[in-house]
Amino acid sequence: MSFGRDVYQFLLAGSQAYARWDLEVSTSIIKNRKKVLLLLALALPIFAACFAEAYEAHEMLGGKSAYAPAFYTTTIFLASIAVGLAAGLITGCIGAGGGFIITPALMAAGVKGILAVGTDLFHIFAKAIMGTTVHKKLGNVSVKLAIAFLVGSGAGTFVGGAINKGLYNSDPLLSELFISSIYAVLLGFLGFYALFDFLKARKGGSGGDAHGGAVGATALSVRLQGLNVPPMISFDEDLVPGGRRISGWIVAAGGAVVGMLAAIMGVGGGFVTFPMFVYIFGVSSMTTVGTDILQIIFTAGLASIGQYAIYGYVFYTLAIGMLLGSLLGIQIGALTTKVVKGVHIRGFYAVSIIAGFINRAATLPKKLVELEVVNLSPGLVNGIEYVGNIVFWVVVAFFGLWVFGKFFANLGKLRAEG
Repeated sequence: MSFGRDVYQFLLAGSQAYARWDLEVSTSIIKNRKKVLLLLALALPIFAACFAEAYEAHEMLGGKSAYAPAFYTTTIFLASIAVGLAAGLITGCIGAGGGFIITPALMAAGVKGILAVGTDLFHIFAKAIMGTTVHKKLGNVSVKLAIAFLVGSGAGTFVGGAINKGLYNSDPLLSELFISSIYAVLLGFLGFYALFDFLKARKGGSGGDAHGGAVGATALSVRLQGLNVPPMISFDEDLVPGGRRISGWIVAAGGAVVGMLAAIMGVGGGFVTFPMFVYIFGVSSMTTVGTDILQIIFTAGLASIGQYAIYGYVFYTLAIGMLLGSLLGIQIGALTTKVVKGVHIRGFYAVSIIAGFINRAATLPKKLVELEVVNLSPGLVNGIEYVGNIVFWVVVAFFGLWVFGKFFANLGKLRAEG
């Protein structure tokens, strides 16, 4: 139980760090008129084409026509805006978790797994390079740490991308099963632990906080820094007399894990980098923040372009739609936190993550039947998948309506505070 809680707090801390980055980047884009105009210039032709029905669902994206990976339709584009909006609301209001639902939500909307991963990565990369004002924090980066980590993450993106593409080329159904299974395990673990914390908090217990509560530095970082395996990298010289030292091989190995997860799941790796640096490597938060920003830009860019875009597995129009929706959602979500109770936020975090788990878990029986691993009736597996979709979209819609309701009901108060 203690190990599971430590892992939960580890992932939660990373998710919170990623949410803070997302909010800051989104705010910097919204406040820059040129960036907003550029984004609208990219989006307007897509909107015009949608309303004119210029794109008909005749050409499939990503090849493998026998398995129908994805069609371009107006509905799919509008769904991408809704997905971005929902993820933004969750990230801004809850302070964690929004990035976890993008790929599952795209898959639930009808986008095949490998396209959803590639598109999510490209959306993260596009947002990162547009939010250039936060790059001033790169002054806190330890160059040697960054190089070792990015070498590892670069190699990891190739491994993760090769796994996804290899499974897809072998059998697209196997790729769908793999991606859905990973998300089902991750979201189930996070969701039920978060629900446990929420129920404990309602009873007056000392459950973790949805906006904090990460565990402190562990003895692991001390042990790793004590391993003398050249080349050794010095860091945090300005904060600790003589600085700290760690093997470059350890940092590169951590980067490889982050890069592989980013390429497989489409989450940019940001939710793992922060807790890994602070709790495993023992790096100060100041140095970690700068390195995390650099890592997201590099890893998401290399994975999205080098592993997915050049093979036709990025849905550019959907990336623009998600970016539009998330920029709006994250601002409204962040403002709404000023007028809602923390316990409600914690509860919605747990419910939204569990809804994502149910959605992905509900697709697994059908995939196993299609792969001829199990023998169940088509009606049963289709019904399970249908229920999973309904549960997910109902929870997302209810959460969105709740946040918008709170936002507009307290608009006067928020304006006064602003």
